[in-house]
Amino acid sequence: MPDVLYMQRCIQIAKNGLGQTRPNPTVGCVIVHKGKIIGEGFTSPYGGSHAEVNAIMAVKNKALLKDATLYVTLEPCAHYGKTPPCALLIVRHKIPCIVIGTIDPYSEVSGKGIQLLKEAGAQVRVGVLEAACREHHRRFLTFHGKKRPFIVLKWAETADGFIDVFRAETQLEDAKPNWITNRYSRQYVHKLRAEEQGIIVGTNTVINDNPSLDVRNWAGQNPVRIVLDRTLRIPLEYTVLDGRLKTIVFTEEYKKDVGNTIYKKIDFSLNLVQAICAVLYQENIQSVLIEGGKQTLQSFIAANVWDEALVFVGGTSFEKGLKAPIIQGILASEMSFGQDVLKKYKNPC
Repeated sequence: MPDVLYMQRCIQIAKNGLGQTRPNPTVGCVIVHKGKIIGEGFTSPYGGSHAEVNAIMAVKNKALLKDATLYVTLEPCAHYGKTPPCALLIVRHKIPCIVIGTIDPYSEVSGKGIQLLKEAGAQVRVGVLEAACREHHRRFLTFHGKKRPFIVLKWAETADGFIDVFRAETQLEDAKPNWITNRYSRQYVHKLRAEEQGIIVGTNTVINDNPSLDVRNWAGQNPVRIVLDRTLRIPLEYTVLDGRLKTIVFTEEYKKDVGNTIYKKIDFSLNLVQAICAVLYQENIQSVLIEGGKQTLQSFIAANVWDEALVFVGGTSFEKGLKAPIIQGILASEMSFGQDVLKKYKNPC
């Protein structure tokens, strides 16, 4: 069916904005006139034009819009934010037929865009490739539907099921990771970081590895660094506290914010996962990548508060050490990076 093909194209081009548009969703839009695409667009970086605006502006002969069909992955907005409502622009150009992948759950939209279009006399169809559109917009939909970030667990484990060797007391000068995967897998991790708005690590991971938690090996925006440090054990000279990137530190101790480093006091003994999610929701962080360590990962697994898990299985073996987290999910896909295998799991709940 033509509708399916054009919506597939919408999803395809929407991916061009992944990681660049947050907190806005990365929407794709295609405009068709008599079986020919005459304009297409995806969401600009935050503060810029939405997908529908970019698609309409790409049409050279605007007179054709009065006899065209507009396809879009997500319901056009109907409220004034950084930009005027897309639904009003569609009405202004008298586009007669609108095909929408899925409804926008955001309270300022949520059916209001569709209503505005219908009241203007447009024919509106909703639900074309809805499952695929919802999958593409899963971060945005989870954030507004479940009132928490979309959560991606990530770790690397050896062929015999370990995520690290046993560590002695780590000093700053020898704090470094024990690599399990090859350089191609490690570069792909930076791509994953660029796709999520925040990245979470626990105290031991920081002390043992002294990570930068940035996307230096990939093009894209750096995620917000989110560190769990209950008693403020992380030395101030460690990279995550260098102030270079926005960093949120969860702790039970009181400490004033320092530049880009924000301290959030929470109770680690009561519903830790829920407390973290509540703060991140308030901070408008729509998705996070949890990179470790085992205790942090297992806490989210035990609470069943996760959406995807990305497990890199390397070709190396440790024979002994720290066992990898245990997870039960639906194996959605596998991808190879040389000897390494990336297994992607989805939470069935």
